[in-house]
Amino acid sequence: MKPILHLAILASLAANAVAGPKLSSEFSKLPPNQMVEVIIQFKALPGQADLSIALGAAGSSLTGRLNLIRALTLRLPAAAVRALEANPNILYITPNRKLTPNLSYTREASTAAIAQSYGWTGSGVGVAVIDSGFTSHYDLGTNVVYKESFIDSTTDDNFGHGTHVAGIVAGGGSANDGYKNKGIAPQAKLIVLKALDANGSGTDIAVIQAIDRAIQLKSQYNIRVLNLSLGRPVFESYTLDPLCQAVERAWQAGIVVVVAAGNEGRNNTQNTSGYGTILSPGNDPFVITVGAMKTRNTASRADDQMASYSSKGPTAIDHILKPDLVAPGNRVVAPMRTGVTLWNNHPGNQVYVSAYGSQYFKMSGTSMAAPVVSGTVALLLQKQPSLTPDQVKARLMKTASKSFPGPTIATDPATGAYYTTAYDSFTVGAGYLDVWAAMNNSDTVTASARSPKANFNSSTNTVTLSYPDGSAWTNSVLWGSSVVWGTTNVSASGVVWGTGVVWGTGVVWGTSVLWGTGVVWGTGVVWGTTEGAGEE
Repeated sequence: MKPILHLAILASLAANAVAGPKLSSEFSKLPPNQMVEVIIQFKALPGQADLSIALGAAGSSLTGRLNLIRALTLRLPAAAVRALEANPNILYITPNRKLTPNLSYTREASTAAIAQSYGWTGSGVGVAVIDSGFTSHYDLGTNVVYKESFIDSTTDDNFGHGTHVAGIVAGGGSANDGYKNKGIAPQAKLIVLKALDANGSGTDIAVIQAIDRAIQLKSQYNIRVLNLSLGRPVFESYTLDPLCQAVERAWQAGIVVVVAAGNEGRNNTQNTSGYGTILSPGNDPFVITVGAMKTRNTASRADDQMASYSSKGPTAIDHILKPDLVAPGNRVVAPMRTGVTLWNNHPGNQVYVSAYGSQYFKMSGTSMAAPVVSGTVALLLQKQPSLTPDQVKARLMKTASKSFPGPTIATDPATGAYYTTAYDSFTVGAGYLDVWAAMNNSDTVTASARSPKANFNSSTNTVTLSYPDGSAWTNSVLWGSSVVWGTTNVSASGVVWGTGVVWGTGVVWGTSVLWGTGVVWGTGVVWGTTEGAGEE
């Protein structure tokens, strides 16, 4: 489904309060008297002196602590934010940004059905799903072992997105009237952490708190996987972004973090043909960032194509090569209770009783592709529990299929618009998820699997990759770029890389992308009134 996270950032952006080197640029556009909630990251865990300085700012009040990223959260007038910069222990200050979220032949196309036939079901592996909550469904009877909300008093999923995502990870297919619409890891344990409301909206703080809880519960529930089918635009380097810092902490704690790339592949507001639109925290080089493929409603992989809406790399500001791989994410049927927001607002996506029963729903988006990968990780860790997050990421990327068609054209039947997709590494990453190949591979890296940085040479119109120290990708025999990313390289012909927009230090987000309801929730882009509209 198209609603993978779209920021609604702090309401009105007008002028005053100048941004500094420790301040996000958004503060320069806020009225000085506007009350804002901010996240203050510190270089070292803040002590009483730091708290006293922060509360010394005019009109400030403490709203919480985010020890996971060494941060305090405060509410204060925008004009008072600048005064906080004087504290040498402060690393960076950002607004508390808002976010929103972003099985038919999915098992067969990903080859997960083969793995399941050999008894791999994700049994014993905990998968934390940070989303809009969970409402009881007969396909997920005993999978959910823990639920908690970070935004309200109920863990119920009044939006529908969270239950759908959970079903893709671990749905049992028990009520499919013989259709066996199972999830990828039907015996995995689900830890439901609610951070999005009934409209699919959440904030950085709620998501970070949920990530922190997943780390705290890791040993109790054997949480080895964290699914984030959500995101928001990038506003600073991943090294300063609080969401990115939080997912890195989870990764370092031994949890594989899987993030949806975003659904901005059609965004051409800056004449970039959708390049440079990976959302945060999918822009972080540690995590596994997932784009979406179309299965074409067949079990065969031969006719599968890239979904035109899937966000493309490189990442804004840092130019990290993303996504890391792609997985089935189009027209995915999974559980959803009747009466929730998505069910009521999009009746054309309800899957009727004659097929799967009355509580299933069809959605498209990288939000659906990410849990396919999360379920796959659960299968891998059931088979080989000793794998580290870097080893899991490297294995999935190496074994991903590198075989793609030539450029393809998708047409939105609701608008008549054409979208051309080139199968370069900024679109498909290391390739198309192949669950069975990953399950049968025994290669393990002993180094970091951080995604590399892409460097553009404007004189030759080519891109080279640079790797962090100690990177697994520098081993040309087992893990070199030609092995992991294949022969379809980042300088594929016919690709439109904007003049300085994609490769600059800014971002590609026009105001219509952040605020225009036609882009975020437009019927033609997300759902369409014609079958398949907006889903190609």
